[in-house]
Amino acid sequence: MEDKEIQIGKYKIKVVAKDCIGAASCIAVSPGVFKLDENNKAVFVDGAADEAENILMAAQSCPTKAIVVTDAETGQQVWPD
Repeated sequence: MEDKEIQIGKYKIKVVAKDCIGAASCIAVSPGVFKLDENNKAVFVDGAADEAENILMAAQSCPTKAIVVTDAETGQQVWPD
């Protein structure tokens, strides 16, 4: 399974598929960005969009830290820190 990365606003967001356990906490926080695929892994919805704060909270809600958030401008990893 391949990791996917997209940019939404000021963040680049990557889902590390091998670390995802399908807890779906990211979906509860940001359903406009995340959904579960047929393998119960978090993936991006088509046309993914949400506020930066919600995206960061969704990443922070992941029990396995499978969502990596990077500042698109500086390249600095924001989460996990």
